[in-house]
Amino acid sequence: MPTTDKSILNRFYFIAGGMFLFALAVVIKLVSIQVVDGEKYKALAQQRTIKNFVIEPKRGNLYSDDGSLLATSVTKYDIRFDAITPNDKVFEQNVKPLADSLSKMFGKQSSYYQNLLRKAKASRNRYLLVARDLGYTDYLRVKSFPMFELGPYKGGLIVEQETKREYPLGAIAQRSVGYERVDDQGYYTGVGLERAFGLYLRGSEGHRLKQKIAKGQWKPITDYNEVEPKDGYDVISTININIQDIAHHALLSQLEKYNADHGSVVVMEVETGEVKAISNLGRTSDGKYYERLNYAIGESHEPGSTFKLMSMIAALEDKAIDTSDVIDTGDGTLTFYNKKVRDSKRGGYGEITASEVLEVSSNTGIVKIIDSYYGKQPEKFVNRLYNMGLNEPLGLPIKGEGLPIIPHPNDKKRWSGIALQWMAYGYGVSLTPLQTLTFYNAVANGGEMVKPRLIKEVREWNKSIHRFDKEVINPSICSDETLKKVQVMLKNVVESEHGTGHRLYSPNFSMAGKTGTCQKDYKDKSKMGYISSFAGYFPAENPKYSCIVVIHNPDKSVGYYGADVSGPVFKSVAQKIFTNSPLIDTIEELEKESEKVNKSFQSYYANMQKHFETIPDVKGMSGMDAVSLLENLGLHVRVEGNGKVVAQSIKSGVAINKNETIVLKLS
Repeated sequence: MPTTDKSILNRFYFIAGGMFLFALAVVIKLVSIQVVDGEKYKALAQQRTIKNFVIEPKRGNLYSDDGSLLATSVTKYDIRFDAITPNDKVFEQNVKPLADSLSKMFGKQSSYYQNLLRKAKASRNRYLLVARDLGYTDYLRVKSFPMFELGPYKGGLIVEQETKREYPLGAIAQRSVGYERVDDQGYYTGVGLERAFGLYLRGSEGHRLKQKIAKGQWKPITDYNEVEPKDGYDVISTININIQDIAHHALLSQLEKYNADHGSVVVMEVETGEVKAISNLGRTSDGKYYERLNYAIGESHEPGSTFKLMSMIAALEDKAIDTSDVIDTGDGTLTFYNKKVRDSKRGGYGEITASEVLEVSSNTGIVKIIDSYYGKQPEKFVNRLYNMGLNEPLGLPIKGEGLPIIPHPNDKKRWSGIALQWMAYGYGVSLTPLQTLTFYNAVANGGEMVKPRLIKEVREWNKSIHRFDKEVINPSICSDETLKKVQVMLKNVVESEHGTGHRLYSPNFSMAGKTGTCQKDYKDKSKMGYISSFAGYFPAENPKYSCIVVIHNPDKSVGYYGADVSGPVFKSVAQKIFTNSPLIDTIEELEKESEKVNKSFQSYYANMQKHFETIPDVKGMSGMDAVSLLENLGLHVRVEGNGKVVAQSIKSGVAINKNETIVLKLS
């Protein structure tokens, strides 16, 4: 055989051998896929075409204390159409009746819906959006329309449901109500009541199988769920809508008046610790206010003069002073390590009693009291504060509580040569508004410090799952003797003519409390601002509610003292709560005779016994009696105003002309 032919034949064998090996490899791979990895690839293919989707449960409702909704979950439905599912006969029989029904419900022309449906049929659209965000009633109505009533297998109906959270109160209490979210890793985040009690509210998720169709879209395989979601429990909060509304608007009005940066108000029921209102408003760049952060719970700051109550209680408990002891405040200045302590009144208050130190809020007075007794034993003062529980957080279920700071002499990082003196009037310490209020609430509550409570009960329909009862933090913050003394002082802050809160005094209802005006950012004079506050309770004699108002950075050119900025908010809240919900029983015994009413009736009865031929003089009579008398004489009476008669249109002594009209002016 020639060499050339042999070379060609060898190449042919080589190519044939290579093709044989390639074919053998393909066969082996096919066998491997079918036999060895068959189940794996089948499962993978199915996973890519059929998927188990999570159905979020309906989150439980969040209620106010009277059963009004603060937050609720509403299920919304999207209606889509799989145009391939209905055969041509079913489609043609139903397309116009369906379009007519959709037109009647949603307002667009029937021709619009016919064109939409026919276009979907022609383009083999399997996921046409027909309606979005329908409520349950509307969803049931659409489901009964022609063609859709045949269901997903014959009529092409696709129903997708989504649960959305709605807040009936809107911006009011928005931060306190809060929210809860879950990330891709399943971790929950959020703020407020929604996050704090999410374990009860969120329920458990369900599952539904869906099949992948064109363009990455998924449609349900069946019209039922493989695993039904379990709705969350309902939570009854302590928030009172009326009090919340009062607090919100009172705070908002004052923030706008003083162009302040932010502020908060908390109203608490004295005996139970139930938080009836909590409002937190911060200013935006365009000057509007909204619930930006939960300042009342999360913002720890120097309390200033509201802390003088704590200092006074410590001094009274340790017998450092008595209320009648005279304190010489001198010219209103003291110096410690070249640092000045000044009273707001120029020239100082001179010699005043210890009780008046708190009433006029003398910085030099309270510092002298604390320094003279505790100067060489500061740990005794701090330990007294610790015994009252001021160094411990409240342990609230809401995340983000600010930590209280009460430095101890053993804490070398925080303690200094002037720490004791500065602590006496609320500097160098730090508390949140709610922590401060909890202490004032204890004073109002006979010394018993109760934990602030934001939730009453967890329910499933009418079944109680868990009740949250009153929780006592400290059964007695001080002795009854001390308590009675400081209660009088706090009352005099408002009622005494020289008290810092006297401008808030009202003869109609009593209040007790303490003003606070604290500098902030004072290390940089160019940035220095003020924190204005008022903490107290009402009525003073039999406290029902405690309240704190804290406003940050009011415009200094308008005002910054606690009595001017925060005090009016406290008074407005107290006055409106007192007016809307009387705190005393004003119903007199029905059997008890009123001397005043008796006297009035006797006068009226005596007049009625007279025989009048002329118009009587009814000036000075009550409007009701005058009308009755004149109408019995045959006259028509028209009344203007309320109260007693001050003028009558027909003078007395004029002959009576029956059916004549007489006009009475009352005042």
